[in-house]
Amino acid sequence: MKYYVKNMVCDRCKMVVKQEIEKLGLQVLSISLGEIELIEDLNSEQKQHVKEVLETLGFSLIDDKKSRLIEQVKTIIIELVHHDNSELKINLSDYLSDRLHLDYNYISNLYSEVEGTTIEKYYIAQKIERVKELIVYDELTLSEIAFKLNYSSVAHLSSQFKKTTGLTPSYFKNIKAEKRKPLDKV
Repeated sequence: MKYYVKNMVCDRCKMVVKQEIEKLGLQVLSISLGEIELIEDLNSEQKQHVKEVLETLGFSLIDDKKSRLIEQVKTIIIELVHHDNSELKINLSDYLSDRLHLDYNYISNLYSEVEGTTIEKYYIAQKIERVKELIVYDELTLSEIAFKLNYSSVAHLSSQFKKTTGLTPSYFKNIKAEKRKPLDKV
């Protein structure tokens, strides 16, 4: 049986969730960002226990269809920006439609209704967090970062960075406090 989990944003999240589920004596068939597949279906008592354990770790089980779709959109964007950033050769709306097999207008309207912001703003926020991460690592030039994250130019990256953070990338590189946010807080 497949269950959906909110706030799983990295491989460490998958590892922690898997360990905690297994501590409860449940067998995990597979795990991916935002999803756990268990060998057997949970009864209501087991489901409540899993829910409580996950909530202590900052995760939560998602029960309704709309919330699952929103979480899938977020997971796809996080994977795209933080793990597979070279994959987006088509526009984001087509990419999401293809991955979710749904009309983008439906996805977009539902996302905006539930989250109070647009998919595009969430995508930009994730890209800016990735830019911050790469700036902090100090291994790539701004030009290389712009190329890696599919920006049309360094000027476009810098403009979007300043609009989102209020800082220029070079100023950001020079300051040391509060540089990055956890992905689930973006």
